[in-house]
Amino acid sequence: MSLPPKPVLSVVIPFNDEAENLQPLISEVHDALNGRISYELVCVDDGSCDGTADALHRARASNPLVRVLQHSKQCGQSTALRTGVKAAHAPWIATLDGDGQNDPADIPKLFAVVQDPKCPQDLQLVIGMRRKRFDSAAKRYASRIANAVRVWMLEDDSPDSGCGLKLFRRDVFLDLPYFDHMHRFVPALVKRNGGIVKSVPVNHRARERGSSHYGIFDRLGDGILDLLGVMWLCKRACNPIVEEWRSNG
Repeated sequence: MSLPPKPVLSVVIPFNDEAENLQPLISEVHDALNGRISYELVCVDDGSCDGTADALHRARASNPLVRVLQHSKQCGQSTALRTGVKAAHAPWIATLDGDGQNDPADIPKLFAVVQDPKCPQDLQLVIGMRRKRFDSAAKRYASRIANAVRVWMLEDDSPDSGCGLKLFRRDVFLDLPYFDHMHRFVPALVKRNGGIVKSVPVNHRARERGSSHYGIFDRLGDGILDLLGVMWLCKRACNPIVEEWRSNG
């Protein structure tokens, strides 16, 4: 029996108590990529307490391209993403939030950017930029302030660093400094390593099922500390130009 071809794209989605959103989102990913891009879907259950594990079991049984990893307890979105990326088989990774607000139909648009022959060699991250957000007015206002402060302090070339729809090389992501909440600072960390970041306008949707896991002020204290820490990391970056000596023989 021949092995299936290695995918060129791994879609990684972390889920935490998203049983209602899970199957519709997986179906949308399949509709967006099937027959267009060779892919696998890596789902990470981050210690869910609802029916997420059962829903993932059913999804895996009905779609051989679905892989499931599970944390025995909740570890957070950054750790769940890293678990999925480490397990991925493809050289390119696309990420989505598990709440269904990112549109999987935008994944081919991001992938086309890195497949373009004119793509800069150092382009390491393509990130979605949500033009019209379907969140509460208070959440949109808080996000605008946070983005403005982050861009001012980090100069990360990304007007919407919080967008969960991202595309990057697997090796690039695993080479980034890892810490809790690092997923919010991927553009700055990629730029710190000498990579180019490109933002692409994408669709954003209202949450149809379930409820948000984050309040406006839930992450304020940690966010400030994280921002200062990433700023320190960026200031201490060093990217040497390396040449290997070749034999004269």
